[in-house]
Amino acid sequence: MKATGIVRRIDDLGRVVIPKEIRRTMRIREGDPLEIYTDRDGEVIFKKYSPMGELASFSTQLCETLNKTTGQACAICDRDTVISAAGVSRREIIDKRISEELEKLMESRQLYRYKPGERKVPVCEGNERQNCTIAAPIITEGDVSGCVLFIESEGAPAPGETEFKLAQTIAAFLSKQMES
Repeated sequence: MKATGIVRRIDDLGRVVIPKEIRRTMRIREGDPLEIYTDRDGEVIFKKYSPMGELASFSTQLCETLNKTTGQACAICDRDTVISAAGVSRREIIDKRISEELEKLMESRQLYRYKPGERKVPVCEGNERQNCTIAAPIITEGDVSGCVLFIESEGAPAPGETEFKLAQTIAAFLSKQMES
C-alpha cells in the first residue's frame, strides 16, 4: 500500500470524499460498489467490488471449454480486469487491467466483431499482442458487468459465426447466473 499524501475529513453523516484524481486513476465511477476491509492496525481499505469475481473459477471452466471446442483463444473480464482466459499465456493477461478501448466497447453495450482494416482493440493496457476479435458484453440488471472475448491468435483461423453466437450465449448465461 502506498501513501498518497491526501487527507480528508469525515463529515457529520460519516461520509468521506474520494478525490477525483484517485477515482480517475482507479476507474471508480459514480454508483460503483466498493467493498470495505479493515485490519487490526486501524486501516480501512476500499476495494472495487466485482460481482464477476465471484464467478472466477466458473468462468475459467467456461473459457477452457470454449477454447477446446472452438480452438480459439478466449477470455472473460469484469469492468476492470481479465478474470479468466484460455488459449493464451495466462501470465500475460489474467488480472491485468483492460484497455480503455475495450472498456469503451463494453460501455457501448454492443456486440463487437473485428473487421479487417479497422483499428484493433487490445484486451489489456500496454499489451498490443492480444486483440479482441469478438466481444459480447455481460449486462446484469441494466449495468455492464463484464465481457466475453475471443482473442486473435497466431495460426488460428479467424473466428466465425459460431464463435460470435457462443460469445453472445455465454454472456447471456453469465448475466443470468449473476442475477440469481
